[in-house]
Amino acid sequence: MMDELNSTERRIIVGLGNPGREYAHTRHNAGFHVIDRLAEKHGLRFGKMMNRALIAMGEIEGHKVILVKPQTFMNDSGTAVGPIVKFYKTDPAGLLVIYDDLDLPVAQLRMRKFGGAGGHNGMKSIITRVGTENFPRLRVGIGRPPGRMDPMDYVLVPFTKSEQELIQPTYDRAVDGIERWLKEDIERVMNVVNVGSDESSA
Repeated sequence: MMDELNSTERRIIVGLGNPGREYAHTRHNAGFHVIDRLAEKHGLRFGKMMNRALIAMGEIEGHKVILVKPQTFMNDSGTAVGPIVKFYKTDPAGLLVIYDDLDLPVAQLRMRKFGGAGGHNGMKSIITRVGTENFPRLRVGIGRPPGRMDPMDYVLVPFTKSEQELIQPTYDRAVDGIERWLKEDIERVMNVVNVGSDESSA
């Protein structure tokens, strides 16, 4: 059973992160890592700039897709995403945003059908510019900072070696979840992605 979207409607998949080599391997760029892996798997290339975002266009699981990597820095992600969603007249249900989450343990995934920003500034910006919080999102757990470390500093450091061993397979599981979202009912996908979660429905 497909979800409420028309099977021919273009989907927009956004991975959040910060542009620049110095941020490439930081926790805050988990969304970039997932969408890069998705693009690589399906032979799509981020070869075009549109509205302050790198985009890759193609087809995945029978759907026309636009993959988006905002180049605005995290806190201003909506400046890039909002106009792209409006330009392609994509229904909010056809927008999926992937981003890091401090409140989830490292390597845990959570998909939700809709919801607030949960303190994530990139999501706050997107919700403001899209004009609704009623769109799906896939959160990638990065864990809490140790001791009294400032969360703003923590998100800008790389994963440890042991965490890398956990997070790399998680990126592959996230790609699998995105592919499922493109072809299955989102409630069913959430039940698969949110293994062991209290949020298996939203």
